Amino acid sequence: MVDLLPQWLQDFLGQDVLFWLGYFTNGKHLSWYASVQYTLAAGVLGAVVALALGTLAAAGRNSRFGPARLVGGIYTSVLPGIPDVLFFLFFPLAFEQGMEWLRAQAVCSPMELASGQWPPCTAANLLLGTGEYLILAGVSLGIVYGAFAGNVISGAMNAVPRGQLEAARAFGLSPWQVMTRIHIRQMWVYALPGLSNVWMLLFKSTSLLSLLQISDMVLWADRLGAPNFTRSAGLVHPDWRWGYYLVLLAFYILITFISEKVFAALTRWAGRGMATAGAV
Repeated sequence: MVDLLPQWLQDFLGQDVLFWLGYFTNGKHLSWYASVQYTLAAGVLGAVVALALGTLAAAGRNSRFGPARLVGGIYTSVLPGIPDVLFFLFFPLAFEQGMEWLRAQAVCSPMELASGQWPPCTAANLLLGTGEYLILAGVSLGIVYGAFAGNVISGAMNAVPRGQLEAARAFGLSPWQVMTRIHIRQMWVYALPGLSNVWMLLFKSTSLLSLLQISDMVLWADRLGAPNFTRSAGLVHPDWRWGYYLVLLAFYILITFISEKVFAALTRWAGRGMATAGAV
């Protein structure tokens, strides 16, 4: 990239600036910058899955149907106690091996199935790429933090004044209209502050992507900052990982700042026309 600059600009910047400019724009650093998309994609996908599962779990907990209450209660009570890193490793591995087992039943011979090897035959081996692992990572985060979201949404639904629901029924609204136009509409005002905390926790966990063989920004920072030796130049640079980790710290703080502003705007939007809007 430095060679693309006009000569007069290179003379103006000087050799020291050109060195650092070339260093931070080499192929490995460009890959580091590009890996930010994996972190953002996993966070957004995980948030969508968590919101969907949390809404279903909250609906189950508040349902009059006994089995739905049981499933919703177990999901929102058990999952928060499982370390996210443990489930983050378990779910993709279980999914991958489960799919390989299903493939093996169709493509492997009975003798190969009885061999005890894994996978039983080469044709059953499931080769996943970065995209597939990224989807599995987002779903894993969504399953774990969907339990937290379910608790938040369930509490928010119970926080809506019952008098307003009874008044809506008195005006002749159907149960579906009461749920969609009154209950869910007002629920978001109470849920968004808690959901913002769930989002922060979920996005923080995207630093685990490297555990799924994804070359994310954390893995690249560790590689780039580690002491670098080459046969021709010897020690290129000592241990600079603290500097790269400092960049990651600034990145996550920036995401936190932006997220707070977005959720504050969403809360103001959800509270329009409500008596509780000024108190939220």
